[in-house]
Amino acid sequence: MWAWIHRFGSPRYFYAFAGKLLPWLAVPCIILFTVGLYLGLVVAPGDYEQGESYRIIYVHVPSAWMSMFVYVLMVVFATIGLIWRVKLAEVMATASAPIGASFTFLALVTGSIWGKPMWGTWWVWDARLTSELILLFLYFGFMALQSAIGDRQTAWRAASILLLVGVVNIPIIHYSVEWWYTLHQPATIAKFDKPSIHVSMLIPLLVMAVAFKLFYFTVLMSRVRAEILQRERRTNWVRELVSGGEL
Repeated sequence: MWAWIHRFGSPRYFYAFAGKLLPWLAVPCIILFTVGLYLGLVVAPGDYEQGESYRIIYVHVPSAWMSMFVYVLMVVFATIGLIWRVKLAEVMATASAPIGASFTFLALVTGSIWGKPMWGTWWVWDARLTSELILLFLYFGFMALQSAIGDRQTAWRAASILLLVGVVNIPIIHYSVEWWYTLHQPATIAKFDKPSIHVSMLIPLLVMAVAFKLFYFTVLMSRVRAEILQRERRTNWVRELVSGGEL
């Protein structure tokens, strides 16, 4: 078992594995995006209070979920990289950062677009919005540390420590609507009794949530392959790939 795990952590092996996995992620991702957007924008009825403007949730909510999901995964990768010094964990965290930052930015922008007709303003220093903005700065900080420090190992350790410290912001984002007075609406799906959203609106949202996850893993595999090639460019196996035209 440990031999299999060690082999799976090999950049050369994972490069080939990710290449085989990409089509199995990309095709379902495209299908689910098509189905989810059609159900959410065409089939689902309008909301009795928000009218048609509520439909932005089919992009806003999954992107907000993914902004936290990706950060937590990066914390896991950072922990593995720091404790067991697995090179692939560093690659995975590095490749995930721009994707997570993009999800966070998309969540903030779509939230502002929704907030204008609902709240009458593009932005308020609401607890949920502010903590989500801090999350975006944490992503930027991780990437900036890796770029600013010349020594790769030192940069990785500093960026990983930032990740581990910043993870305290994730429960703050999640529970901010319960801990403080906030304009942001409370949870409508993740509740112990039942969701406060009609099933005709819930199903497209769940489809879009899965589509966003598949999108993340699709882009992640592509970025990891590129990152591995960049880091391993002086190794024999990469030279063989280049000479054989297998890239």
